[in-house]
Amino acid sequence: MRSGGAEVIDLSSDDDDEEPVTSTSFRRTTASSHRDVTPYELADVKPALYLLHPPGCSALVPVKEEIPVPVPLSAEHSPPPRALPPPRLCRQFWKSGDYVIASRNPGANPGADAPGGRNRLRINPKFLHSNATSHKWAFGAIAELLDNAIDEVNTGATFVRINEFPNPRDESPSLLIQDDGGGMDPEALRHCMSFGFSDKQSDAFIGQYGNGFKTSTMRLGADVIVFTQNQKNWVKTRSIGLLSYTFLMETGCDDVLVPMVDYTYNVTTASYTQMLRHDQKLFSSNLAILLKWSPFASEAELLKQFDDIGEHGTKIIVFNLWFNDDGDMEIDFNSDEKDILITGAHKKVKTNNLDKIATQNYVSTRLRYSLRAYTSVLYLKIPDNFRIILRGHDVEPHNIVNDLIYPECVLYKPQIAGLSELSAITTIGFVKGAPDIDVQGFNVYHKNRLITPFWKVANNSYGKGRGVVGILEANFIKPTHDKQDFEKSVLYQRLESRLKEMTYEYWGLHCHRLGYDNKKLPKESRGLYRVNQMNACSSPASAVCRLMAADIQTSSSAVPTLQAPATRQKLNNFNLMPENKPGSKRKFDALGTTIESADQNGVVSITMETSN
Repeated sequence: MRSGGAEVIDLSSDDDDEEPVTSTSFRRTTASSHRDVTPYELADVKPALYLLHPPGCSALVPVKEEIPVPVPLSAEHSPPPRALPPPRLCRQFWKSGDYVIASRNPGANPGADAPGGRNRLRINPKFLHSNATSHKWAFGAIAELLDNAIDEVNTGATFVRINEFPNPRDESPSLLIQDDGGGMDPEALRHCMSFGFSDKQSDAFIGQYGNGFKTSTMRLGADVIVFTQNQKNWVKTRSIGLLSYTFLMETGCDDVLVPMVDYTYNVTTASYTQMLRHDQKLFSSNLAILLKWSPFASEAELLKQFDDIGEHGTKIIVFNLWFNDDGDMEIDFNSDEKDILITGAHKKVKTNNLDKIATQNYVSTRLRYSLRAYTSVLYLKIPDNFRIILRGHDVEPHNIVNDLIYPECVLYKPQIAGLSELSAITTIGFVKGAPDIDVQGFNVYHKNRLITPFWKVANNSYGKGRGVVGILEANFIKPTHDKQDFEKSVLYQRLESRLKEMTYEYWGLHCHRLGYDNKKLPKESRGLYRVNQMNACSSPASAVCRLMAADIQTSSSAVPTLQAPATRQKLNNFNLMPENKPGSKRKFDALGTTIESADQNGVVSITMETSN
């Protein structure tokens, strides 16, 4: 994949010296300087020609000669927005993969070699859709775009904004995601909109594969337009790029083409002027595509989108949002003015049962349909001075550790040849309200990002494991490309097995605190807990609350602070203690309490476990 150098970017990989396919198709030109991508221009095009299925997709764009002019243009002279004809593209995402290519040369053999005797490798536009199917969930796609904004903290970003954006053409809802990071220069935007390119090689970045922008935006809607402002080497630039499945499908293109235009700041005129990477014809043809297929009908309207970006930043607008199989828009802006919901996923059962209401209102349930709930737990720790603003209101981070009672920290160190330094600290406990609230599982993060929320690794038959919740950051296993699961490696399987053991072990040590008859307790203490349970049940108060109040005091239940240096040192010292050998189990004392201790950081009952 190459990018840069061309105004209309062909995201296929071609031979550098290939001749044009037809006289009306995109014709290759020679760059005046070294560029990474093959440039194209539109030739033999009539301005009035806007066919739906022309012989070649290049016949869509009018080309006119004009000299560079200062911008922005006055909005007063802008023509009124033109409504686009209803697209023939199916608006239901899972049914929109059908794609018909307009033949470039109807008389030619479809399998024939390109001119010059060389085969040409193309990226079919249908790949945009099939590539996006890696996201089964719309919120997973939004999370990809939030990851990019979080990564921009390294360039000074202080916020990411998610909101509804009304399409000026028809007032249909679109999705806006904007940050005030460093933005992208023209070359970086071309890399962003190319396939498989990524310069995020540091552990400081969440993104890895260079594919997230394409998969996420195409999963949310058929089209996306990007506005980005950047200052590099004291040169201020503005760039606009359009990735449009609608444009490609309506015109029958057989390549993924991405029109882009750039502007540079002119110190003399104190304004932005058109940046001609090749010539005026290429700029004008790209601008014509943008004005026809984007929500903005004039160059002035396009440039007005930079007004709220400031000196640097990026604005992404996903439009022509997908519908679900019932024909409703997949994401719902109307039900909650402070949130974005998944249409149809919010199905609360009407009940007077307080336990069921508590389960329905807990974050483990709400994150499935509420973007506010999902983003509140999406990151283990939000960077300092960074805000996630959803529909004009800040998202308050929800630390699940604060929901736990009787928390413990468990250090897990898998033994894999050559990977002896790997480890993960798991905080485990009962969620507040257990066992009445039906919640359990582990929230597993990777590089600060939530991958699997409430991963249910244990079968809670007979209530075993009910209410046990854990949190850990496992950087030694790799997430899948959609970042909604992990690759099923040996390390993953061993972690799953260890978390299951951890759940049952914790349950066996502490289930009596929730009112269960723990047969592992000494007889004396079992009798004491039975009496407590009977007394609790004789009053209107909750049996669980009474048992907790009457429970024999053990160690502190303060929330562990895992990042404190003293905590890390304690774990290291604990690892060296002879009485804590791998696989050792904790025991009850005569009163049925576990032998535990709490340090100054609130770390309760630290257990060293090593799995083969």
